[in-house]
Amino acid sequence: MCTLPRQRGISLIELIMFIVVVGVAAAGLLLVMSVTGGRSADPVIHKQALAIAESLLEEVALMPFTYCDPDDANADTAMAQTGACALAANEESTVIGPEAGETRYSATTPFDNVSDYHGFSMSGAYGIRDITNTPISSALDGYSVTVAVQASALPNVAANDALLITVTVTDPTGQQMAVEGMRTRYAPRTLP
Repeated sequence: MCTLPRQRGISLIELIMFIVVVGVAAAGLLLVMSVTGGRSADPVIHKQALAIAESLLEEVALMPFTYCDPDDANADTAMAQTGACALAANEESTVIGPEAGETRYSATTPFDNVSDYHGFSMSGAYGIRDITNTPISSALDGYSVTVAVQASALPNVAANDALLITVTVTDPTGQQMAVEGMRTRYAPRTLP
């Protein structure tokens, strides 16, 4: 008599072990993909915060920094903090901050000097706005910005002739980014 060799399949235990091993490997792979996909947006958020900070820093740094209010007739020629302006009321004080009634968005009395931006901020549901008070994009609603301006001496430049501008942006994840720049007075200077 001839006997045929017995065929064997896989047992139930082998099948369960295979499913467990493949399941653990797939879970690990999906976890790595999830973390990678979740963090791929971070550079975009970081770049957007940097773009906001740099654009506002540039806006502030391009403002006049003179001894007299920029509206004064002697603003371009004044060489002293007191007594050089056409109107005494136009003398820039040593106090840093906006002048009474001035805002970034006003059409009649806008910020007109670097120091006016000290304490300026943008946040909330209105998000980041341009100089005309128009929201730039609803995608920027989660960002907030604060500006600080302070006197800061530089080598060969007195503290009252140089300002440190710090723009701090907080992104929707709560991360803060600060960008700093210096602004020196362009008003005429006498040589020693």
